[in-house]
Amino acid sequence: MKNLLFSKSRLALVLVVFPLMMPWQSSFAFDTAKSEALPLEDLRLFAEIFNLIKSDYVEAVDDATLLQNAVRGMLNGLDPHSAYLNASSFHEVNIDTRGEFGGLGIEVTLEGGVIRVISPMDGTPADRAGIKSGDLIIRLDGMVVKGESLDKAVDKMRGAPGSEITLTISREGVDAPFDITLKRAIIQLRSVRAEMLESNYGYARISQFQSGTGASLRQQIEKLQEQSGGQLSGLVLDLRNNPGGVLNGAVEVSDLFLKDGVIVSTRGRSADAMYSFEATGRDVLDGAPLVVLVNRGSASASEIVAGALQDHRRALILGTKTFGKGSVQTILPMNDGAAALKLTTARYYTPNNRSIQATGIEPDIVSRPLKLADDLQAAGMRESDLAGHLANESEIAEGSRDSAESPEKQLQDRDLEVGEALNILKGITFSRLQVD
Repeated sequence: MKNLLFSKSRLALVLVVFPLMMPWQSSFAFDTAKSEALPLEDLRLFAEIFNLIKSDYVEAVDDATLLQNAVRGMLNGLDPHSAYLNASSFHEVNIDTRGEFGGLGIEVTLEGGVIRVISPMDGTPADRAGIKSGDLIIRLDGMVVKGESLDKAVDKMRGAPGSEITLTISREGVDAPFDITLKRAIIQLRSVRAEMLESNYGYARISQFQSGTGASLRQQIEKLQEQSGGQLSGLVLDLRNNPGGVLNGAVEVSDLFLKDGVIVSTRGRSADAMYSFEATGRDVLDGAPLVVLVNRGSASASEIVAGALQDHRRALILGTKTFGKGSVQTILPMNDGAAALKLTTARYYTPNNRSIQATGIEPDIVSRPLKLADDLQAAGMRESDLAGHLANESEIAEGSRDSAESPEKQLQDRDLEVGEALNILKGITFSRLQVD
C-alpha cells in the first residue's frame, strides 16, 4: 500500500463504510487451465434479459449502468462484505486504512434494504451526536433509504466539511423514528490513546486497526511505563465498539503481548488465501497481567486480537460476546487500476483453530448486568444478524482528556467495566505476590 498524503479538499467527500480486514495484494492469479467451463446457457439468458431491459424498460438505461448493477447484484448475493469498488470507493479504502478521512465517522452496512450502524468511531460527529451500534438509518435529509444501494446512500451522506445532514434513526426500544442532525467534518482518526488508571496500572484504547496501530500502541505503552517508573503492573486493553481494520494491524498488536506461537491463520480456496502469522518473541508487558474489553461492537481485527490472547491464555477477555466477523476480504484491483473488487476470500482461525464466523468470541468473564451496560448494548448487532452472512464451518459440519479532575477518576466514574477490569488486574497481581 502506497504512503499517500491527501488534501482536505480531496478528503471531504469520504465516508467510512463497513470495515475491512484484508491482506493487500496487487494482483490475483487464476489458473485458467483449471477453471470451469463457462455456463453458456446462463450467459445467453443474461444477454437476453440485458437486451429486453435495453429495449423495453420504461426509461432508457445506459450499458455501463446496467452492467455495474449486474456486478453489484452478483456480489450482493454472496455475503454482506463482498462488493465492487468504483474509483471513488477504491480511493476511500486507501484513505481509510491510513486512518484519515472525511465525513461522519460512522461504520455502516446494508441490511434488509436499510442502513444499519455497526458502530460510531470515537470522537467523530456520529459519536458526539449519540449514534449507537444497531441503529437503522431510514432517511437521509428526508429521503427514504430503503431499496437503494449502499453506494448511493453513502454518496448522499458525503459533503463538504461543515455542511449538515439529517439522519432519521429507528432505534430498538424507542417507539418512533427520530432525527439527528450531524455536521460533516474532516476526521483525523487517532486509533490509539492511553492513560494511567492508578499507579502502575494502565489503560489503552484502540478505536480501529490501521497499518500503524501496532507501533502506536507500543509507543503509548512505553509512555505509560515511564510514568509508572519503568514497568506496568497491569494493562486494560479496550477493544469495545472497535469495528476492525487491516489484518496486519491486528497481528502487530497481538504480537506485542505474545512470546511465541501462532497469532492467526487464514484459509480459503486459493493458495493466495493461505496465511499463518507467528509471534516474534516479544512481550512489552514482560508478563504483567492483561485484561481485554470487548462487546458486540468488537468485530473482525478486534476478534483476532481477543481470540489470539485468549487461546494463548495471555489475557482475560471481559465483556459480552463479540460481533462474529471471521471472514477475510481481499482487495483485487481491476485491470484499469481505478476500480477494484472487495471479495471474501478466506476465513480466519484463532491459534486453537477456532473459526468465530457468525459466532463471535465468548468472553472469559461476562460483564456484570448493570443497567448502564444494558442500555448501551440494547441496540447492538452481530455478524449473524446480517442477511446472507457466511455460516460458521463447525455449524455446517455439525488519549487522555483535559480536566481539572484526574483522568483516573474520570475514566472509572464514566465506565464501570474499566473499573471492573482494574479490580481484576489488582487481584491477579495480589495473588502472584502471595504465591511468590
